[in-house]
Amino acid sequence: MSAPLRRLFLAGFTVLALAPTAQAQNRGPVAESGIDGFGDDGQLYQDQNGAFYVRRGGRYLPYTGRTDFVRRAPPAAAAVPAAPPAPAAALDMDPTGPARPGSAPPAEGLSPLEAAKAKAVLRAPDNEAIDYAKAYGPVTDDVFPIQAFNYKKMNPAFLRQEIAYNGPYEPGTIIVDPRAHQLTLVEANGRARRYGVGVGKQGFSWSGSATVNSKQAWPDWYPPKEMIARSPKLASEVDKLQSGLGVAGGLRNPLGARAMYLWQGNKDTLFRIHGTLEPFSIGKSVSSGCIRMINQDAIDLFSRVNVGSKVVVLN
Repeated sequence: MSAPLRRLFLAGFTVLALAPTAQAQNRGPVAESGIDGFGDDGQLYQDQNGAFYVRRGGRYLPYTGRTDFVRRAPPAAAAVPAAPPAPAAALDMDPTGPARPGSAPPAEGLSPLEAAKAKAVLRAPDNEAIDYAKAYGPVTDDVFPIQAFNYKKMNPAFLRQEIAYNGPYEPGTIIVDPRAHQLTLVEANGRARRYGVGVGKQGFSWSGSATVNSKQAWPDWYPPKEMIARSPKLASEVDKLQSGLGVAGGLRNPLGARAMYLWQGNKDTLFRIHGTLEPFSIGKSVSSGCIRMINQDAIDLFSRVNVGSKVVVLN
């Protein structure tokens, strides 16, 4: 990959349909097993010369479509050396305080759905003691309504917890323990926040370190063409979106309410930390390698994690 492309930074949202088609409205949620997170494509980037690129199949191709919806990153963002591609301004906000350098308020010209997504990512975390009835209650003020999760039927080990932490990792680090089916966010002052997760099934598990390269609320999902060809049912579920055939962000999308995209250096791992349509798969090894969470937990983690955060998946 050329040096200019390595310095690409995420410039904004991809255009989203304001509403699914009538055909899509009659379809149910897309089954998750074996498909979540892989092949996600279509992110829009801009280089330092102002040229736009769209990511497809791990490559960056020139983009000549509409750009009036794009939020321009401030000049300071382009001057940051040797860093992963910086995310869109609205996706790089510190949820606990004012905007960090390189962030900016949402620009005008967004569709209502895009504006709602931009607002959703700014949700501030609740630092009070965890009240499960509240934590897993219905979410009515998000882009799409989320039903309450019946936490009383879940193994308590996989519910959100505040715990003591004296391990080696710095605050802000995400630690995933696939064997325990738990994700831990290291916090300051010897504390951590733990969540139950679903992880990769046999043959799809992985370990190592990665970085949260970008964050999206209610992301679109673009399965690879090969995956669509292998699955007639999936072929009937995808629609033509701005960046190809996929499933628009919403209540039938297997990535759920939030997604955090994991990269290693300048390469997309194709693994995500994301919400789920199947919350009772938490605590199991069922995915294609992605780390899935109860939607309410995905929203909570999303609001506490910064782009650039380190992710460690234990062996």
